[in-house]
Amino acid sequence: MSLIACTIRLGLISALALAATPAWSQPENLPAPVEALVDQGLTVHERFEAPDGLTGYAASAQGQPVAIYVTENGQHAIVGNLVDAEGKNLSSEPLDEFVKGPQNAAVWQRLEDSHWILDGSSDAPRTVYVFTDPNCPYCKSFWDAARPWVEAGDVQLHHIMVGVLKSDSPAKAATLLGADDPVAAFTAHNRGDEVAPSAQPADIEQQVQDNNTLMRELNLRGTPAIVYHQDGKLEVAQGMPDEEKMRAVMGSPRP
Repeated sequence: MSLIACTIRLGLISALALAATPAWSQPENLPAPVEALVDQGLTVHERFEAPDGLTGYAASAQGQPVAIYVTENGQHAIVGNLVDAEGKNLSSEPLDEFVKGPQNAAVWQRLEDSHWILDGSSDAPRTVYVFTDPNCPYCKSFWDAARPWVEAGDVQLHHIMVGVLKSDSPAKAATLLGADDPVAAFTAHNRGDEVAPSAQPADIEQQVQDNNTLMRELNLRGTPAIVYHQDGKLEVAQGMPDEEKMRAVMGSPRP
């Protein structure tokens, strides 16, 4: 097993990053140990300063951030976090700046470019993405629980319509996306109106399939799947959030 395989553990957020990793311009003239890691599948994003004659490299493998430190003679590399005498992780800041930040931005852009229905004011300061299946009762529960924040103008929800739960879910999702007024149709649906599936243009049906593909590529397993920012980091909540998680998703206590 390679060093990278021993070191890396792929989690949900790194799966998100892996599905939307932008193209990187790898630094030139990498030392031999780092080149060896690149040959094993590691991607180097940036070189950074490190103490005691070490040279740091912010890298990733399978979407997971990795710090590499090369000795002064360039002949050896250490993979892992560098800690000072007080226990401070000196690797966090460069990995956040050179790896996690760009990854998160790429994921967020993919969500923005997906096919969604706006719930709330487009001027609301906080945006939350929700993968929503028309047949999902927990999606309706989340919609209902979010009303205080949405109606106060604090949060805008972008419901990425998917069809994953039942055989008629794709048709229902397409019907909502293809409605003359998708916002009104989606609101009526969440207030109890049944969605009557109807034939939609091929491009609308493809939008649902594209959303399904995005959900699968981001390794999201159920609905609602909620993607949001917390403390500058990309976070995911799957299923109906409890009260504490709801505050985190919405970014504030209930108005």
